[in-house]
Amino acid sequence: MTNMQSSLPDNWTKLTPAQKREFRLNRFLNPTDVKFVSPEAEKAYKIRAKRIVDVFNVSEPDRVPVSLPVGNLPLILHGVSTQRAMYDIEQAIEAYKAFNEKYAEELDYFAMPMVAPGKAMEILDYKLYIWPGHGLSADAPGYQFVEGEYMKPEEYDDFIRDPSDYWFRTYLPRIFGAFESFRMLSPLPDILEIPTAQLMPLALPQLQETFQKLIDAGKDLQRWNQIMAQRMPSGPEHGFPATMGLLNVAPFDALGDTLRGTKGIMMDMFRRPDKLLEAIDVMTELITHSLLHNPAISRALTVIFPLHKGADGWMSGKQFETFYWPSLKKVMDALINEGIICMMFAEGGYNTRLETITDFPKGSVVWWFDQTDMIKAKKVLGAKFCIQGNV
Repeated sequence: MTNMQSSLPDNWTKLTPAQKREFRLNRFLNPTDVKFVSPEAEKAYKIRAKRIVDVFNVSEPDRVPVSLPVGNLPLILHGVSTQRAMYDIEQAIEAYKAFNEKYAEELDYFAMPMVAPGKAMEILDYKLYIWPGHGLSADAPGYQFVEGEYMKPEEYDDFIRDPSDYWFRTYLPRIFGAFESFRMLSPLPDILEIPTAQLMPLALPQLQETFQKLIDAGKDLQRWNQIMAQRMPSGPEHGFPATMGLLNVAPFDALGDTLRGTKGIMMDMFRRPDKLLEAIDVMTELITHSLLHNPAISRALTVIFPLHKGADGWMSGKQFETFYWPSLKKVMDALINEGIICMMFAEGGYNTRLETITDFPKGSVVWWFDQTDMIKAKKVLGAKFCIQGNV
């Protein structure tokens, strides 16, 4: 029997991690929620899904599966600029539909629009990225992350003491112009008894303007999602399994990418290592809790982690084993315990890390490499894990 609310068996907590992973793989092989467009599509799906399951389980498939993300190539071939795609999702959809009709079978890959909603980000004055027509020239081919010190070194204690309050009243106002008014709010735990004083900021024009912007952005996102659902075909329905599940980051990267910045966190390893480790522990718990309580986790097969600052040359081996790897492994272990397969996109080179990253059950991790020596990776990891990339 299956618990319909969670989409997991009622005896889920009594299953071993291997049994949980087997359940997720079997559901991936035989989905009950996919309406195939034809019997041929269903047959193609099962062939491709079996091929993927075989390599995940480190068994020999009928042939090597192809995983070839094409990025914005469909837009380029269809003459749709990145700017137009970000503000007119229908144009992007038509480009990807045309691409799939022509190339999906040949590439063994069904492309989906990976386009950010420009209007909603503009309404909220999002500052972590610039994009065509908003910080970049209108004909720019992509968008760009804007690195900065969005958490000051003296704010570590604020983050550690109450990360939600820090996020709400300090971090969000820094990365979203629309959230600037949240600085006027008192901490939420201050709301006790009759909250007259605590609710007074809601009368301020600045707060009301923020709420209106949230509503406006929400309406645009609702329109965006409806168009995607109505106009964009799904890969599984056409015979192409979707292996990309939830997305998250390593705890060290969560702090280093968008909070302290590269320079800041590199200096922190020397100037305030204990405080950094304390913050990493907090971030580890936040990420783990967020993933395990995500409504989509019960249906997921994989969680993908783009790994940024743990690559060769970014830090020493000792620093990797002190600051980067223990916290990431803790998150991975929690997911593996729930039968999730961790897809680790190791950006840069991981040649000096290979011996460190082997301590997981067979078939529980996919290592997706960028600049790592694949012969060495096969020798060290190939008996236990699926490896891909660096072609």
